[in-house]
Amino acid sequence: MMAHLMQKTQDTTRERRQRRRVVPIEATERTLVSPFALRQPTGRLIYWLVFTLLLISTLVTLGPLYWMFSGALKSSTEIFQSPPTLWPAHPQWSNYSNAWSVLSFPLYFGNTLILAVGAVLLQIAVSATAAYALSKLRPAGKRVIEFCFFSTLMVPPIVYLIPQFVNISDLPLIHVSLSNSWSGVWLPEAASAFNILVLKSFFDGIPNDLTEAARLDGANAWQVFTRIILPLSGPAMAVITIFTIIASWKDFLWPLLVLADANLQNLAVAIYHEAQPNAFLPFTYLIAGLVLASVPPIILFLIFQRQIIRGINLTGLRG
Repeated sequence: MMAHLMQKTQDTTRERRQRRRVVPIEATERTLVSPFALRQPTGRLIYWLVFTLLLISTLVTLGPLYWMFSGALKSSTEIFQSPPTLWPAHPQWSNYSNAWSVLSFPLYFGNTLILAVGAVLLQIAVSATAAYALSKLRPAGKRVIEFCFFSTLMVPPIVYLIPQFVNISDLPLIHVSLSNSWSGVWLPEAASAFNILVLKSFFDGIPNDLTEAARLDGANAWQVFTRIILPLSGPAMAVITIFTIIASWKDFLWPLLVLADANLQNLAVAIYHEAQPNAFLPFTYLIAGLVLASVPPIILFLIFQRQIIRGINLTGLRG
């Protein structure tokens, strides 16, 4: 009897060891190229070819950024030198401080930040509530509404640029003009069909049992949205927030048309006006201003890249 129990114990221990050995192998095979393929000469060749192509693509993508950063440190003569130098012979770090003061960066940086924050707040207020209504409240004609949202994604934004400007110049029904005001920039950015569909896809993955239990406890639709849906939608909200901030930060054409007052313009429009020939701005100052304008979105992405990737995975898998 003891021998049988010892044999059974040894068999169980052996099975556990085999399982522990199998799990890491299965985990390592969840990659683009399996470990078995990497042991083959053809698999290694394909792997290094793909790695080389990705490395070259990365360098090509980073090339303009490097040229912009290094060009901002060159003198006005060296930046037009042919052949160009890879690194300035005498870095002019003062170009950044001069560009900061000449281009009035504190003013335009603040304007751009205000426009970005306002766009984010409106996106959360409009797109999130619309997605919640389509996902959990299920209004009549839900399929028709979703089809209309998808249809707008097929239309290039430049097509409805003129109708938007006409509406901003004279709002229907109330006949108020939002031209030359931040509200005229915010209003078209308040609703985004893409953001609504992304949030709706994420809200669909939240179990209905949670919302139904909250309703049984006496919560209304708004309380369910603010106390259950929004706290569980952190990754999706992070993606929408980052995308909205970056889109608002680099927006150029619409603020150029709406904001005529120089004190209300954002960085992109201000740098464009300073780049005109009659502005007599040194070219190195202009490039330094472009570098300063590009730094905040890059830092924002580096800080929240994990949340962005996680949110894209969670929302994209249910698309």
